[in-house]
Order: sequence, then structure tokens, then C-alpha cells
Amino acid sequence: MALQITESCVNCWACVDVCPNEAIYQDTPHFLVDDSKCTECLGDHSVPQCAAICPIEMAIVDELGAFLNPPGSLTGIPIEKLKQFGLWKEAA
Repeated sequence: MALQITESCVNCWACVDVCPNEAIYQDTPHFLVDDSKCTECLGDHSVPQCAAICPIEMAIVDELGAFLNPPGSLTGIPIEKLKQFGLWKEAA
């Protein structure tokens, strides 16, 4: 079980210091998660800390590919509005 960082990541560094397992590392074009170190914070925290602090929607997915910060969860903008204004793209 490990989380993954998507192309939506903007390399803001917010997640790096909060990871209890030091599983997140800098790479190009965006940060990545070391699968062998990521425990999804189980045993350390009630929620994955990278997703809790991430300011970008759709940047972190779980092992099933579900977004931990799904579209609209941080901005409150409904997906229908994003589509209406051409700001919506499918999963990164």
C-alpha cells in the first residue's frame, strides 16, 4: 500500500516535511513517493499527512487511484462549473 503523486503536483514542498516515513522525494517533473517507505501514515496519523497539507486538488491518489483531495474539495468549485468554463480536465 502506497500513495502516489500525480502530474498535478506543483513541487511546493508542503508534503515533504510532514511525511513520517520520509517517503516523498524530489524528482522531475514532480515529487514522487517511495513505495517501499509509504505506509499511508497508518500507525502514525489518522489521515495521510501529505494529502492533509497538499494545496492542490487531484495531486495525491491512493492505491486504488482515488484522489485524496478530489476536484472541488479545496476550492469548493463544482465540477460542472469547471467544465462549463473549460477548466476541467480528466484525472492527471
